[in-house]
Amino acid sequence: MVNPGQLDSLRIDKWLWAARFYKTRQLAVKALKNGKITLAGNSPKPATTLKPGDQLTIKRGPYRMTVRVTALLDRRGSATIAQTMYEETSDSVAAREQLKQQLANQPRIDIDSRKPDKRGVRSNRLLKRGE
Repeated sequence: MVNPGQLDSLRIDKWLWAARFYKTRQLAVKALKNGKITLAGNSPKPATTLKPGDQLTIKRGPYRMTVRVTALLDRRGSATIAQTMYEETSDSVAAREQLKQQLANQPRIDIDSRKPDKRGVRSNRLLKRGE
């Protein structure tokens, strides 16, 4: 028997929204269409159904998470409820922490090396003209 509010299967875009990986279902659909999410090694469509025990790989920026679906809820709840809907694998946690350390050790971009703003462009023109 299914617990109240829990389902046997659910659309993957709705689950990603309810588990708080994306703010809206449209953002979840966009991520699915762009191949940022894989289900068992394949790129699923938004209407693909999920079942408890399925394994997803989610790419967000430079990070990659591998999670196992533990619960299916069709409503978006609090963050603590959303965290019970999935379980991240230990390999995924270790890889994410290692990447976090690598990114922290990279040199920062100096502010002066960025593209100049409007005032900077004007001052550069004045310098080139000799004024």
